[in-house]
Amino acid sequence: MNRLHPRVRLIWIGRSVLTSALLAGAVFGVGRFFRPAWLPSWAPIAVFGVLATLGVTFAILRYRSWRWEVREDSLYLERGVLTHVRTVVPFVRIQHVDTARSPIQRFLGLASTVVYTAGSRGADVSVPGLEVGGADDLRERLKRLAIRSEGEDAV
Repeated sequence: MNRLHPRVRLIWIGRSVLTSALLAGAVFGVGRFFRPAWLPSWAPIAVFGVLATLGVTFAILRYRSWRWEVREDSLYLERGVLTHVRTVVPFVRIQHVDTARSPIQRFLGLASTVVYTAGSRGADVSVPGLEVGGADDLRERLKRLAIRSEGEDAV
């Protein structure tokens, strides 16, 4: 089973800390304008500390739970902290494959491979936190395997 690149943790931790700061700012705004008697002045700091700690812990656990593998006839993904999800994407169901890089991913030298499948709404999967070359290699490999399986599945 393949693991994600460790730098993806920086993205997930940064997102958690930013969300914690925004929520702490909201608590500060409520306290500043409405000043309920039950809200102590240190509440925004406490909210930030608790949420940031939970977010960082969740990001680390999320990284530890993420695994993926290209099998003989499918792409297999395993992930999840609170809810463990196992996804099998048969090559014959793959419609197309993209490589995506956000500005933060570009800064960290990472990319995601996005696999679009035939099926219902939300039937696409993404493998985040890959090095750029690895994401491109995975995209090309999945493309070749999908084309090959299309010929094998023909009626």
